[in-house]
Amino acid sequence: MSKVSNRRRAAAAVLTAGVAGAVVWGAAPGAYATVVDVNYGCTTKIGPKSAVSPVDIKAVRNGGSYTVTMSFEKGVSDSPIELPKGVMTPRAELVLGGADSGTLKVEGAPNTAAIPPDTPIAIGTLTGTYTPRKNGRVTFTAGTLTVHALGMDAAVCTPKNSPRPALELDVTGVSGAGGTSGAGGGSGAGGDSAAPPPADAGTGAELPRTGPLDSAVALGTLGGTVLLTGAAGVLWLTRRTAR
Repeated sequence: MSKVSNRRRAAAAVLTAGVAGAVVWGAAPGAYATVVDVNYGCTTKIGPKSAVSPVDIKAVRNGGSYTVTMSFEKGVSDSPIELPKGVMTPRAELVLGGADSGTLKVEGAPNTAAIPPDTPIAIGTLTGTYTPRKNGRVTFTAGTLTVHALGMDAAVCTPKNSPRPALELDVTGVSGAGGTSGAGGGSGAGGDSAAPPPADAGTGAELPRTGPLDSAVALGTLGGTVLLTGAAGVLWLTRRTAR
């Protein structure tokens, strides 16, 4: 009997560990993800809307950056009219925390089929690129969601329940203290930055001149001023003598 009980306990422990792993394991090594219910309050062209949607955020490492995806299980708003194919594009911001700060922009593809009126708008999956700036654990939390449709921001939705992070990412292998964070055409934590090209980079741009050449120009200017002043003095003395 004790052997049977021990086997049952061992099986239960394995099952529990498997379930827990499915909840917290992310796509990238050192990534811990969980589905978070986000209570969105939306400002729309037809008045305020609200909805709770489970949100899932995952990351896959790609060289020195991560491809981050944000998935919605439910729509958060609807439209009083039909939205034709290709006129709706969702985008969102993920709030960074822990070892990083700022926001990461993620964006979805235009709708592949017409959306009937008065039905929840399916958000689908939004994608962005995160380039870490330093090592450490970085958290990703659902931020503002914007539904762009028919040439305007038809709905702007903000989390109202202070959701917890849906992804924790252990960043390693970042050399140096600098770096940038970016996503799509935007920035994760301040935007991609590039060092200015060297003077011999062949860009045709002229760097500000400093040193002896500037001093020579300054002295030349000063000499010209003194010369003009002297000429004016000689002219004044000549006039006084003539009187």
